[in-house]
Amino acid sequence: MSLSQSPTTGKTEELRRQSSRRSSINKVPNAKKPKSRPPQSLRDKFPFILQSHLPTYSGPYNVGIMDIEVPVDNPRTFSHISREGHPLLRLETVLFSLYYPAAIGSGARKDPTGKKWSRETWLPRPRMKTAQGYGKFAGIGDAAIPLFAATTMLTKIPALRNAPPANHWPPPRDSMYGGFKVKNEQGSAPPGESKEPMLPLLFFSHGLGGSRTAYSTICGEFASYGFVVCALEHRDGSGARTFVNHPKEGVGSMEEREAHSNLNHYEDEQRRGYDVVDYIFPKHNPMDTSPSNEEGVDSELRSAQIEMRLAEIEEAYRIMRCIREGDGESISQKNLRREGYVGSSSRGLKGIDWYLWKNRFHCERCTVAGHSFGAATVVEILRNTADRFTHVEQGIIYDIWGAPVKPPAENKRHRIHRPILGINSEAFMYWRSNFDAVMSLMEEARGQGAPAFLCTVRGSVHITQSDFAILYPHLCSFFLKATVNPRRAVDLNISASLEFLRDVMGEEGGGKAIIKRCMTDEELLGEDVLENIPDEHRPKSADMAEKLKIPHEFRTRLLATMQRKLKRKPARKGPKRGGEVWMHFGTPENDVSVFVEQRRVTEGEAKKEADEEPVDDSDQGETDYESNESQETWLGRRRSWKDTAS
Repeated sequence: MSLSQSPTTGKTEELRRQSSRRSSINKVPNAKKPKSRPPQSLRDKFPFILQSHLPTYSGPYNVGIMDIEVPVDNPRTFSHISREGHPLLRLETVLFSLYYPAAIGSGARKDPTGKKWSRETWLPRPRMKTAQGYGKFAGIGDAAIPLFAATTMLTKIPALRNAPPANHWPPPRDSMYGGFKVKNEQGSAPPGESKEPMLPLLFFSHGLGGSRTAYSTICGEFASYGFVVCALEHRDGSGARTFVNHPKEGVGSMEEREAHSNLNHYEDEQRRGYDVVDYIFPKHNPMDTSPSNEEGVDSELRSAQIEMRLAEIEEAYRIMRCIREGDGESISQKNLRREGYVGSSSRGLKGIDWYLWKNRFHCERCTVAGHSFGAATVVEILRNTADRFTHVEQGIIYDIWGAPVKPPAENKRHRIHRPILGINSEAFMYWRSNFDAVMSLMEEARGQGAPAFLCTVRGSVHITQSDFAILYPHLCSFFLKATVNPRRAVDLNISASLEFLRDVMGEEGGGKAIIKRCMTDEELLGEDVLENIPDEHRPKSADMAEKLKIPHEFRTRLLATMQRKLKRKPARKGPKRGGEVWMHFGTPENDVSVFVEQRRVTEGEAKKEADEEPVDDSDQGETDYESNESQETWLGRRRSWKDTAS
């Protein structure tokens, strides 16, 4: 175990024993149906061979999407790890998909402007080569190509490419209560709020073998509830396969790259215009992710990957700041996901009115979320909010892989001081050393006075929080023994996340108000805290963290199906708890309120001091945003930011 487990505090023991009743452990959960969603298009209903489909989103907004790849200002390498004399971890461009609430009328069949709406494919372009990358990662080679061709090669993400961003408040109800027409209805602003909501910003970090689209359901759900979601595609060798474009001219071009002695080994890649980055297996310990691996995690590689991931998120944040300040056109001009570059569509970022993005979302208050190795990335961000990531307000870790996370720093300044929510899969819950590591993170946060919650979605496995469980439900059920409805599992993850964000987010801006207005409160984080870890479905050691064990599987599944049909209540009947999640760690409601109020007071005092401090213009040359601007333009923009923050 990489994290040193802190002694359990008296308060934690009190939290674990605070319930007078034990949650039902061995009984079949009283599972609700998945949330109602808008009907799928005819294309999604038509059975293309065995093509799988992704569900539409349950929130009150339509969802837009765009792909952005931009060269970084400072190309560099991370670590000396190399293959054939070439450094492996190279930061040259940053790539992400942006999921966001779309304006009313987006996707209309008869658009008054004549716009033809389109959607991104779930499998990133070039699809055949990406499928090969997944095959290499999974150890099945080129057999992955016919598998993807028959199942997901034509699958599309239910988000509209390059749609204008929403500038309206949704009606005070979601599609469950108001029908699907709410996605094209405008509500009045809540008391005390501006006419147009300032949307919250969320960064999402994928796990090993993932990509910017592998969690499109989670990201799209957040976007449908008002979040602007920046889903990174990491180029650190943790994804199955990604493509790094080289600009044909300007910053990051071949001539520019040759000026960097550590990046001039790739003549073949430079000639063809892009690099291919496949999953990096540790050289002498390729299965370092396995719970049964006696050698443990490859700390050198994983630490370097996390450091590169942090740099990528910083670069993405810089780009989002430019877009928020109305300078999206400069990002569009640098964008390498356009016609003529690998992995691009002919649309690129055409047709986007960047003025509509000005002051559309928050940059001063952000949420970070991630799955598995991406969750480990989130932990490192939360430990650096005192200086490096001051704009991060809270974090969500989905089924974290705890092995690469370092022990808490001796300097309390670099411990977790922000609210944190952890949501486990049941398969990972049984991995005891990993579970203890996650509990240590909860205790670390609570030790600094920050709210912390940890729960488990029953019947779920590690990939349940990704799109793979939705696209391949029968394989997930048959081979991994998952018993939870994959769409209901997404609902549980999103509902718990929204409950958490509603309680810990700052009041400023529209994010908290939108959540309060539109979410269906299932009171998942109000479940009783268990005293012990259930073990009914604990698998053999060889299968630990990979699958569940189901005793008498046929009988168990049959009875469970019958019981669920008898017990299941429609979601509109109210938030009756059905034991679909297990709580392991919680924070009393009063403590959460005290934390939020203390943070509000502290930030208010700091803001007042900043407003009273005279403006010092001597550091203009050191600012990233001034490189191509006059001093007057920069001063005007900084005053604009200050006014916006006020």
